[in-house]
Amino acid sequence: MNDTAADYSWPACGACGRPLWENELGRQACRMCQRRVDDNLQSLAGSQGLYAALSAALVPGAGNGEARVSGGTRTAPLPLRLEPLSLSSRGGVVTVLQTWLVDWHEQLQWAHPRWQGDLQQQLDQVVQALRTNLEWAASQHPAFGDFSAEVAALVRSCHRQATGEKPERRIVVACPCGSTLRVTISTPGARCAGCGTQYTRADVLELPLATHGMAA
Repeated sequence: MNDTAADYSWPACGACGRPLWENELGRQACRMCQRRVDDNLQSLAGSQGLYAALSAALVPGAGNGEARVSGGTRTAPLPLRLEPLSLSSRGGVVTVLQTWLVDWHEQLQWAHPRWQGDLQQQLDQVVQALRTNLEWAASQHPAFGDFSAEVAALVRSCHRQATGEKPERRIVVACPCGSTLRVTISTPGARCAGCGTQYTRADVLELPLATHGMAA
């Protein structure tokens, strides 16, 4: 076997790190990750979606199980909860997705996308546009893995604020190179910053827990 064959590394999904199937070769991401992103985007949109649900979580005590401040307390509650407000206002979920769509338009040399209506309407528009072009992005966009991770993070944040679910506990695992990775049980995959190894979800969860003496 020559050196070229020995050094060859089978292409992997840029989102989860899983080796691509033969019929996925040439793509940036596997079809399973493409479907996962599509489902996440769909969960945000519409009157019953996670983005719309943020409005009901704005009032202190709503959505997260917090008790409302009674008249006997010294400090009055904030008029709105900051976390869902940050996600639902300009600069939050809608702006993040619009920024990605602008990038896609630039990659494809299309005209700058235009937004119409209020933020909910803009959210629905940008989700539809992203889903329409998802096949292209999963096949060709070099940063599809980053896009997938950011959409998943937005969905998790919206779900937590709308339902009061606590954030997943992060654990620190050790890479054989000596570096550490912070992951959760639902981590789709992770890349070691020390050696560049791309781990699939199954592989990263099999890494040993980092000891206290190792660098974070």
